[in-house]
Amino acid sequence: MAQAIQISLQVRFGDIDAYHHVNNVVYLQYLEDARVQLMHTPLQFEDGTTSSFDGLIGDEFFTLVGRNEIEYVAPIAFRTEPIFVNTWVTNIGGSSYDFGYTVTEADTSVVYAQAATSMVLVSRETGRPVRLTPHQREALETWRGDPVLFRRRATMPGAAVEPSTPTAGAH
Repeated sequence: MAQAIQISLQVRFGDIDAYHHVNNVVYLQYLEDARVQLMHTPLQFEDGTTSSFDGLIGDEFFTLVGRNEIEYVAPIAFRTEPIFVNTWVTNIGGSSYDFGYTVTEADTSVVYAQAATSMVLVSRETGRPVRLTPHQREALETWRGDPVLFRRRATMPGAAVEPSTPTAGAH
């Protein structure tokens, strides 16, 4: 994976559920927090300009989450040490782009979850998808990496399925 951004996040006491680990819904918040930080990261472009991806969107457009997929690998118990979300771009389409994530320890030796999010650039005026600009594409290419290799993809044509192991955290 090239150019993943690693964001540290603190597990809050309120993130813990009745099973004494981070609730599955909270993972979506962790992914959002990391994605927002990535989108506000300043970038230097080939033409000498500097902006974040969020700055390139402007006031006339916004982004919507089109899809989330999460695979829970190991539970996260309450702890005072941060966890880390590694975020990168896995695909860039006409008006959409996809993020890949792993939720890990700082050194990525333990993976708690892996996930993917599809985003769509939308016009505020029409509510319809709009094409990504060359600058937006250049920004997204900065974080380009490999697709997330989910362990269970039996329903996807041509997808390899590894032996299944029970996952924790999906309640």
